[in-house]
This record gives sequence, structure tokens and C-alpha cells, in this order.
Amino acid sequence: MHALRISLVCLTLVSEGCSTPVDLKQALTVSDVSTGWFDAGIVDGRNKIVPRVTFKLKKAPGTDIPWVALNGMIRAVDGQESDLDADIYVQRVDFTGDETAPITIQGTNGYTGDPPQSRADILKHTMFRDMKMKVFAKQSSAQWVELTEAPIARQLLTR
Repeated sequence: MHALRISLVCLTLVSEGCSTPVDLKQALTVSDVSTGWFDAGIVDGRNKIVPRVTFKLKKAPGTDIPWVALNGMIRAVDGQESDLDADIYVQRVDFTGDETAPITIQGTNGYTGDPPQSRADILKHTMFRDMKMKVFAKQSSAQWVELTEAPIARQLLTR
């Protein structure tokens, strides 16, 4: 009897590990996207802004996905390397029903300006470079799948 229980537990674990992976590109929709430059306050005596994207994920009806991992990639729109390039990893985002709570991905590197230059003035500076964020998702050991790409709007976000 003990051997039968062990066999059933092993069979259950193997079958769960071999389940068909979900196509996240088809199963998930990105909604309620908001982008901009977050007012990060004063850092080393300088006004600072950093890129931020907030969104929700929604599951297709009948999709069995309890959570996903996310990776946000911030890159310059012109494709040239930038000091603002960043990868932001979110280990786990849980679903409540068919959607997530709002998810915010924010860079740590940003633009700074010496006072009296305001944070809004930084967005108008001639050396300001527009950025975009790509959001990738994966579940368990599956490959990363790109869900969306969003340009980061030249607007100041205060919360």
C-alpha cells in the first residue's frame, strides 16, 4: 500500500511538470497602460525623473494561469545605447479572478537637472531622449514572451 501511495505522488508530480504550456501571447492582454516620467524628487541636490509604466494584465476566459513573472526592458526609441537602459524583473504577479492589480515597472536611472530647472523643463531639454518599454512575461521555466511595447510619454507623473 505504501508503494502505491509513493507511485501516485510521483505520477502526479510528473504529470504536473509535463502539462501543456500556455501560450501567454494568446492568453494575456495588456490593458490600462499609463506611461510617463515619475518625479523621483531631489537626488544629490538635483531634480530627478525616471521612466515609469503602469498597466494591468487580463486573462482570456477559461485560461488557467495563477501567476506570471515579468521583465520590463527600458531602451531609447532611436535604438542607440543609453545610460537609461535597464531591465526590471518582477518575480511574481498574481491574478485575482481574470486580471491583476495595477502593475508598475519603474526605472532607477533617469534624467536630472540643476535647480532652478524644473522637472517639467527636463522633458523639454534638447538632450532629452525618448524611451520605450517592452514588457515580457513567462510562467515557470517557459521562454520569455513579449506582451507589449509602449513609448514612454513626455509627461510628468507625480504619483
